[in-house]
Amino acid sequence: MLHTGQESTGGTGGGDLAVPMAWLYAEYIADELLRTGDLMPPTSFEFRAGRDALALTIFLSDAEGELSGIRVITQLETWLSLTAYDQPWQDWVGERMAELTAEAAHHAGPAPDLDLAAAAWRWLEETELLAPDLDAVPGGASAGEDDGPKVWTPAWRLGLPLGHLAIHLF
Repeated sequence: MLHTGQESTGGTGGGDLAVPMAWLYAEYIADELLRTGDLMPPTSFEFRAGRDALALTIFLSDAEGELSGIRVITQLETWLSLTAYDQPWQDWVGERMAELTAEAAHHAGPAPDLDLAAAAWRWLEETELLAPDLDAVPGGASAGEDDGPKVWTPAWRLGLPLGHLAIHLF
């Protein structure tokens, strides 16, 4: 079931604004987990990458549209397993986005949650951040490189481990 968050802002029906509550709640949970972990300044691109990767994980794993404060605690293990280093997270996101897009097309209604999730996914895939080379040989830093070699990497590759670590620290 696709939870499109089509809760209106009030009124008598008709042209009410569809509010993307499921996405906004997933983003809020991700933001709180990262802030609690105090891993990055909230104004950094790295924080945004972690928040978006974690929000996507939360949103896409909520197959029943049941995000709630009580269920957050029970979902932590699921989110940990989805964001683990050895998991094909990027493939999973692509598959879930395709499933939800097909479902939304079948219902022919607005899907503001899915639109925001798709925008976050595009940003994570298309944006590259200069980060430590996660595949570098330990101790292979050149003179002047404090933290080892740096490479341009897709934002999701940096955000995913940050999100995973934030869940651990919660």
